[in-house]
Amino acid sequence: MTATVRRLIVHTVDVPLVRPFITAVRRTDAITAVLVEAVDSDGRSGWGEAAASWRVTGESPASIRAAVMGPLSDAVLGSELDDVDRLADHLAAAVIQNAAARCAVECALHDLAAAASGVPLWAHLGGRTNSVTTDMTLSAASTSELIELAIGHRDAGFRTLKLKVGAGRDDVHSVAAVRDAVGADVSLRVDANQGWTARQAIDIIRDWEDASVGIELVEQPVSARNRDDLAFVTARVQTPILADEAVWTSHDLSAIIAGRMADAVNIKLAKSGGLTEARRMIALAAANDIGVLIGCMMESHVGIAAAASLAASLGDPARAHDLDAGLWLAASPVDSGPHYTADSVVLSRAAGTGITGLCASGGRP
Repeated sequence: MTATVRRLIVHTVDVPLVRPFITAVRRTDAITAVLVEAVDSDGRSGWGEAAASWRVTGESPASIRAAVMGPLSDAVLGSELDDVDRLADHLAAAVIQNAAARCAVECALHDLAAAASGVPLWAHLGGRTNSVTTDMTLSAASTSELIELAIGHRDAGFRTLKLKVGAGRDDVHSVAAVRDAVGADVSLRVDANQGWTARQAIDIIRDWEDASVGIELVEQPVSARNRDDLAFVTARVQTPILADEAVWTSHDLSAIIAGRMADAVNIKLAKSGGLTEARRMIALAAANDIGVLIGCMMESHVGIAAAASLAASLGDPARAHDLDAGLWLAASPVDSGPHYTADSVVLSRAAGTGITGLCASGGRP
């Protein structure tokens, strides 16, 4: 008999960061990890995470809890776990938006389904390896601070660095200085977090191109609300443009593809609402020659477990995704699950995500 969803539990855990995370739109010194534990009729637990950020997802710990314990519970409790994609559609129909809350529930259900099958989540999704390469993000900072951090991360084994720009500093000089400091063997990505106008973006990117700085990609250079500006920039620079905040779902991606607005897309589970829609987006991107990067919000190892499992399913372990969030935390809020070795996210070989429960410090159910 197929196991059914018996209970959803919301845990919140305050986790300090090892250093401030600074972008063009916010500064974060700690996160509140909002974790959803789904319990099935056989007593197994599956885990998912909701990224809570008013500035990014539009959700808070309180709103996530209300959605999970109310309409999202109503949508799945008592349901069998043999078709989580169908349950994902039920979750999407239960609420308007609330993508992070839906993501947490859906990922917990996928974890349960994989555990019930006795296989790791990454294998359940079609992956053949339990190791995924990640970049390391450098927060917006002074040039000297960026250089120091970049050299430190390079020496720690990171082959791809992502620099946060667009916060009003001299981005042209800072990124070029980092390139000189780390050498040609390190890939550099740039993320403006919507911090530039279209004209600024073109001028800055062309300056890097003219100076042969060698930027792998530029992420979301302009406002997500103005896709015409995104298309304008993409058409006028040689450096690949990665859409992030402008793309949440397959509907958004279809518009990006139709308008040739970007060369690649950053797929984040907290935007897509979970693994089911993310996998649909991956298929759509592949059919239209759009590059895919799997990213994360400022999340704990729970969110990383699901996102890295999805990245593993793409079958290119050397491709650096954007899954470094767990490295920013002073500690993981859960026991077992994924861990990091240099620039690799190493996923558990246990069934599901391998997460066995909250750490001893616990969360607040």
